[in-house]
Amino acid sequence: MGVKPVVTITYELVIQIINTAVLFWILKRLLFQKVLDIVDAREKGIKEDIATGAQAKDEGLALKEQYEQKLHVVKNEGQEIIKQATLRAEQKSEEIISTAKEEAGSIKDRANKDIAQEKEKVMNELKNDISNIAILAASKVIEKDIDQSKHEEMINKFIEEVGEAK
Repeated sequence: MGVKPVVTITYELVIQIINTAVLFWILKRLLFQKVLDIVDAREKGIKEDIATGAQAKDEGLALKEQYEQKLHVVKNEGQEIIKQATLRAEQKSEEIISTAKEEAGSIKDRANKDIAQEKEKVMNELKNDISNIAILAASKVIEKDIDQSKHEEMINKFIEEVGEAK
């Protein structure tokens, strides 16, 4: 038995190879270049889109960072405003308290002065009443007219001595 070749070269095979080569050349001339141009254009567009996306991402990150910085600054300013408002409120509170204490002290001083004046006034009235009663009692006892000024002087002296003894 003999070995048969797998492919035999015949005129049909040669024509088929020539037809395939011509078809390949025609397709390459007419179709492949246009398809390659479309593929290249698509590849270029994708690369541009990727570059634009990367640039947009970078810009977005930069804007995000700026926003975060501004937000941080605004938060700090807000905290500073709150701090200053708190300090002003505390100062105002201290001023109000000190003013109230001063007013209370002055009211207390005035009240003490008024009490002292009233006490002095009552004491003087009491001295006068006591001297009048003593003169009246002495004149009833002696039943004669006694010098009013001398008696008042004696009574005042007596009241002062009693007041000093207290």
